[in-house]
Amino acid sequence: MRLRFLAAVASPALFLALALCPCPLSAQEAPSVSAPPPKSDAPAQPVADIDAPTINVNVNLVNVFFSARDKDGFVTDLTKSDCSVAEDKVPQTIKDFTQEKKLPLTIGILLDTSGSQQNVLPMEQQSGAEFLRDVMTPKDEAFLISFDINVDLLADYTNRPSEISRALNKATINTGAGTGSITGNGDPRGTLLFDAVYLAAHDKLGPETGRKVLVLLTDGGDQGSQENLKGAIESAQKANAIVYVIMIADRMGQLYGGFNVGDSDMNKLAGDTGGRVINVGNNGKKLEEAFQQITDELRTQYLLSYRPSNPKADGTYRKIDLSCGKNLKLDARKGYYALASADQQ
Repeated sequence: MRLRFLAAVASPALFLALALCPCPLSAQEAPSVSAPPPKSDAPAQPVADIDAPTINVNVNLVNVFFSARDKDGFVTDLTKSDCSVAEDKVPQTIKDFTQEKKLPLTIGILLDTSGSQQNVLPMEQQSGAEFLRDVMTPKDEAFLISFDINVDLLADYTNRPSEISRALNKATINTGAGTGSITGNGDPRGTLLFDAVYLAAHDKLGPETGRKVLVLLTDGGDQGSQENLKGAIESAQKANAIVYVIMIADRMGQLYGGFNVGDSDMNKLAGDTGGRVINVGNNGKKLEEAFQQITDELRTQYLLSYRPSNPKADGTYRKIDLSCGKNLKLDARKGYYALASADQQ
């Protein structure tokens, strides 16, 4: 099975031509290392002087973004001496410790457009647009992906929330009626949630630097993906992306009877990447509050960096244990893959 991964463009005719183009991207295919970066609306940066010294990035520096909460809310006055970190149970020396309010932010919005979202899509469109207007600054970028029986890039990287808002408003429910709901091997095709996470993390966020966040609006159910939960989590961890899941659906039966498996999967996906799950049911007010919680968390994040005592970039998974006091709840990724590129750590 191959997935559509289509860039939104200004011309409807060109968009149709791209949609019909037989050049889909498989969830299993890695992008070309020579492919150019996506076009951005961000202001162009000055070209470095040719005689400027080369900056060598230490590929062994591990960056951990995290937030801290106590019973009263987010804690914003932590220092390096308040925290400790271990890798595979071996204590590490913290090199840098800062509160990252101004570091550029890259946000991917993943919108479930399967049938279960029919009645909640309008509130998702409104609240999602307000969230981006609130959280984004001119140096930040965002993109929008919808997923149902396909995975489609509705809006590519932009620093203009209004462009994402327009794409959100054009999103439609796809229930998979007709032949589109069947894969090439005849298996039923439902909601490609895991494939959407994989493609967003691997293809879009992987090459980016700085803070990277995926926000999923979904009921948590997956059907027909090539990727499984493990593959989706691994792709997000390798991209150093934090995943927030807003659990939302329009049917009461689904809310109380159909979330069992999805809820467990989404808790693991979010928890292992340093995010969390916020269940809003089909309540518009709770959805607005969920986006506000994510906004507040992004504005109170810390960045902790250390050089691992095991310097080998061998691709293995390393478990991270972070502590800043027993009375604090920390949202931080549970580990990382020791890749050669610093961007992947």
